[in-house]
Amino acid sequence: MPRFLYTALFYLAMPFMLLRLLWRSRLQPEYRRHWGERFGFYPQPIPHDAPLIWLHAVSVGETRAAAPLIAGLLAAYPGHRLLLTAMTPTGRAVGRELYGDESRILQAWLPYDTPAAMRRFFSHFQPCLGVLMETEIWINLLAVAGARRLPVLLVNARLSHRSARGYARIAALVRPALARLAAVAAQSAADAKRLTCLGATQVEICGNLKFDARPAPELLAQGEAWRAALQNGALADAPPRSIWLAASTREGEEALLLDIQIKLQALPLPPLLVLVPRHPQRFDAVEKLVRERGLRLTRRSQGQPAPEDAVWLGDSMGEMAAYYRLADVAFIGGSLLPFGGQNLIEAAACGCPALIGSHTFNFAQASANAIHSGAARRVANTTELATALQTLFADANARAAMRAAGQDFATRHQGATERILGVIEKVRRVTEREMRGDNSDSH
Repeated sequence: MPRFLYTALFYLAMPFMLLRLLWRSRLQPEYRRHWGERFGFYPQPIPHDAPLIWLHAVSVGETRAAAPLIAGLLAAYPGHRLLLTAMTPTGRAVGRELYGDESRILQAWLPYDTPAAMRRFFSHFQPCLGVLMETEIWINLLAVAGARRLPVLLVNARLSHRSARGYARIAALVRPALARLAAVAAQSAADAKRLTCLGATQVEICGNLKFDARPAPELLAQGEAWRAALQNGALADAPPRSIWLAASTREGEEALLLDIQIKLQALPLPPLLVLVPRHPQRFDAVEKLVRERGLRLTRRSQGQPAPEDAVWLGDSMGEMAAYYRLADVAFIGGSLLPFGGQNLIEAAACGCPALIGSHTFNFAQASANAIHSGAARRVANTTELATALQTLFADANARAAMRAAGQDFATRHQGATERILGVIEKVRRVTEREMRGDNSDSH
């Protein structure tokens, strides 16, 4: 009965979901494409001459985090193909960017979570195993997969205290779904405990895949080239400007950060703010905010910032590692307001000192570990953030210590890929044994 009600509500909400797609397509036309796939209709037939492993990474962050695991799967199962599904245009674009030349990888939308759409999805692709990334708990998907005896795993799994409380209110719906998972590879002991309390079984602690995603050397070199160009373009006899990065900022945060930059303009040598919003559809709106505050700006797409610019707007995709290598200090977005924070692991791996706000429940364990190791510092509000920036601008030794601590922190927590691959192989072997048992019983 709970799943029936869930499905009925899903169908009732469908017109509003379609209107939301149209609304979002004003800024991202990609939302108007491949609509049939969102209902489980895939126009192109696919070959079924090799087993198919399916991995779902809902958007950009999950797709990039999955990169080490995807590489591991391709290496561990050379006779298999891999299907990568997403729910957002940016997630799908990152998939094309990373794997467009890989013939063994297919890409598609995962359809909406209705029984009929999920049956069409599984019938079309016929995966032998499914992998969901992080917090993707799909009620009908897991029910249909269970009916087809398709093993599905939840990997790099995380569940904040806030999300666990929300799921507990609908435990009659969530508990059977989690129980259907063949295995769960949790990021931390706290995540494992919350998932187990909600009904997940076969839970193992495997760490965070984001630690295994190493920054591309060409992006690090690009960041260093940007920094050299800015220093060479400085006004005569002037020392190099300090550079701070606001990474993956969310709506409402940019205005607060720009207010800080206005205050920092009073310094004898004002720093440069590199501002990189999380969502590309907001680039124009953020530019408008900057200009409304009277700050000079150049967009990344327009070239290098001029010496008199206060803001360099990072309107590019896939270059975050270069921005981190460019900056003296980074503020990690999504943490100043209650969005739960963004990934600070990439900053640490790139050797960039990180400042984080109070709201880091999406990355609670990683944030606590980074602060403990000396790779990051927490600030409670914009006043503390402005003070911390000025303190670090003036203290090269402190920045160097945080850089070293960050790289050590990122290296020490690697290894999740290998552990998750072990869980996947264990599930695969159990499934094969069960299938052989079924076949032998039928004879």
